[in-house]
Amino acid sequence: MTKTITFNELRRIKDSLPDGSIHRIADELNVTVQTVRNYFGGNNYEFGKNCGLHIEPGPDGGIVVLDNTTIYDMAMKILEEENLSAEE
Repeated sequence: MTKTITFNELRRIKDSLPDGSIHRIADELNVTVQTVRNYFGGNNYEFGKNCGLHIEPGPDGGIVVLDNTTIYDMAMKILEEENLSAEE
């Protein structure tokens, strides 16, 4: 399933993740850390792969179409876990 968000929103999600989250996502999905970074807008394809991220120019950094939401979903789950632990 695809998801469309703005580039700036994608970066806000990445920046909100607690330390170690990029490594956690990479380990759980058995991909390189750079692949996860590329998903969030990085562009080092020498050490990571493209994960179906398409960016089109536009307001708020442009429009991003995510072909595969697995990394996005994991990031949102981590943020939910953080919010729950902060409430306790």
